[in-house]
Amino acid sequence: MFTYVAEAPPQKRRMKTRRLVLVDIENMVGGAVHDSESVVWAKQQFDSLVDLRPGDHVVVGTSHIGLLETGCNWPHARYVVGSGPDGADLALLEVLEENVAARYGEVVVVSGDGIFTQKVADLTSRGLRVTVIAHPDGLAARLRLAAQHTTYLPHRHQPQCGDAA
Repeated sequence: MFTYVAEAPPQKRRMKTRRLVLVDIENMVGGAVHDSESVVWAKQQFDSLVDLRPGDHVVVGTSHIGLLETGCNWPHARYVVGSGPDGADLALLEVLEENVAARYGEVVVVSGDGIFTQKVADLTSRGLRVTVIAHPDGLAARLRLAAQHTTYLPHRHQPQCGDAA
């Protein structure tokens, strides 16, 4: 008599090299995005600090006011939108609810807002490497303590004359 025994399906490999990079563009530029120059400046700062690798997943959070300018000037990213106080932050926090620990080995948060502290601490405790990139004078002390690594943005955005503040 012949008995067939099915092999167990191969388990998915955890891709520990993938990074999730969350960008709070409003935190980078110091407020809502009103013009393309602000986005171009933020993208240049980002590119100077983050060496993107194949498989990295970049998510940019903005309010509805800055979505068009952000989308047109920061290509190849996922955009999440939230309006009102902490709207972009809350939209980015929702991304961190997407089974991040199972999908990524590292998370980079480009924001100094303390609202990210608990999630950063949770991810760190689950074995993920977490880096925070922020302005030195705009980084919440508890967020700095929760992250494994901190990198400082070297410049503050200075809008060109005539640009919206």
